[in-house]
Amino acid sequence: MLTNSLKIISALLLLAAPLAQAEVISIADPRYDVANTEQGVLRPTRGMSKANVTNKFGEPEHKTAAVGEPPISNWTYPEFVVYFEHNIVIHSVVPH
Repeated sequence: MLTNSLKIISALLLLAAPLAQAEVISIADPRYDVANTEQGVLRPTRGMSKANVTNKFGEPEHKTAAVGEPPISNWTYPEFVVYFEHNIVIHSVVPH
């Protein structure tokens, strides 16, 4: 009796195995890892001031007012977006 029960349980587990699948989700899409070089998209680097960014890249298309504490603002250029904390670049990204 016990061996029949084990056989039935084993058979059910084998039948259910294909149903137990995991979905893999990738957070970082490597196709959008754009180099900060002349071959990629040259953009501001961390630590630059707003004045340096304006001198090197010109006026942005759009400026977003600072929000929060510390104040975070961003400037939008045709090929990238620059994020500032106070007056200093904290990050620049190429939008998808």
